[in-house]
Amino acid sequence: MRRRAFVLAALPLLLSACAMAPQPAPEPSLTVPPGWRTASAGEGAGEGAAIDRDWWRAFGDPVLDELVRRALAHNDDLKIARSRLQEYRARIRVADSARLPALNLALGPTRARTIGPFGEPVETTSVVGAVQASYEPDLFGRIAGSVTAARFESLAQEAAGQAAALAVVANTASGYLNLLGLDAQLALARATLESRKRSFELARHQFEVGYSSRLEMSQAEAELHATAATVPALERQIALQEQALNLLLGASPGPLARGADLMALREPRPAPGLPSALLRRRPDIAQAERLLAASDAGLAVARDALLPSIRLTASLGAQGHSLSQLLRSPTALWSIGGSVLAPLFDAGRLRAQAEIAGTVRDRAVYAYESVVRTAFAETDNALASIDGLQRQLAEAEARRVAANEVLRVARNRYRNGYASYLEELDAQRTTFDADLNALQLRTGLLAAHVDLYRALGGGWTPAP
Repeated sequence: MRRRAFVLAALPLLLSACAMAPQPAPEPSLTVPPGWRTASAGEGAGEGAAIDRDWWRAFGDPVLDELVRRALAHNDDLKIARSRLQEYRARIRVADSARLPALNLALGPTRARTIGPFGEPVETTSVVGAVQASYEPDLFGRIAGSVTAARFESLAQEAAGQAAALAVVANTASGYLNLLGLDAQLALARATLESRKRSFELARHQFEVGYSSRLEMSQAEAELHATAATVPALERQIALQEQALNLLLGASPGPLARGADLMALREPRPAPGLPSALLRRRPDIAQAERLLAASDAGLAVARDALLPSIRLTASLGAQGHSLSQLLRSPTALWSIGGSVLAPLFDAGRLRAQAEIAGTVRDRAVYAYESVVRTAFAETDNALASIDGLQRQLAEAEARRVAANEVLRVARNRYRNGYASYLEELDAQRTTFDADLNALQLRTGLLAAHVDLYRALGGGWTPAP
């Protein structure tokens, strides 16, 4: 009774000696803005706004749908993400296995020679078989904390896989839209090149009959070569873009099919909702949040390592001088016991590990806030880009119409002898630049919608 009372009295002192002062998390510095700086057509959808998981179908191109399907099935980064998720799910089972007793089967034959009581050598043979069991009660929740940390890490990897899938889909859609934009620019360059050839032939004919000077013919020739140089440059960009898409698809180099024309693609209208809804939609935010929860659980595990642990062991076996004797008439062996392990002196190793876990938790807090701020900034940037590009494209279309009218008038004036060829040449340059600028802005506007879908989480709403 005295010994039991002494143990009970000493236990609080032992626990207090192992205890560690709490490590509070950093003060939060994140504020959620009440709304977006740039208004959009989908504003007002509110918190309930949902993004379609298959948002790329909004562009109305079946070829894009097929490319996205192939990317999701064969992309190398997604294969790595799926393999990593399997690893972290196995880590949960590893951590959870510590909750249950461990059973081991041991079979140990030995042969030894010793000196007997009268100095003669004695050889003995023994065969021991035993079933050993060990169990550690989770008195302070250390094992449960390890399981919790493993579960949150697995959930974080699941969100990381969703973020990787969103990035692959967005990159595939952006690459395909850029490819269609380059195709349209190449078609424009080739059509303009044919027009330049006809203009040069006319200028050369006018020079040969003495109607115009060599200067006008040379300028027409220079403009012809300048336009011709844009064709191989665009063909090179198309080849590089196709190769970039093939890498996303996990395919070998080669040409890719095209679907709808750039001008035939629909312009989607995603509803951004409120900034607070972004916290539940983006998989990278869910990943950062779950990593924060995992680091918090890891900190609790590191602190619990400072507390005593109890280990119970039991063994049941048999011994014989041979394997046949072990099976027929063995000598029964058994043992049962327990131990209490309490850290008394480790030169501060466990406390330092707990401090390290605290710094990991703090970095997870900072990383979470950084991811959220980045999400807000990316969404606002995408909305601003769409708004600005829409207004810029309207002006570019008006300029393109005006430039084509200028070219028509200049061409008529030159052919009727009211103006020099330089006037038509200048109008040709302006028209080509206006048409090219309009195509580039159209491509940029469609790509900005992809950026908005990416910033909004792209329909990958994580489970709670």
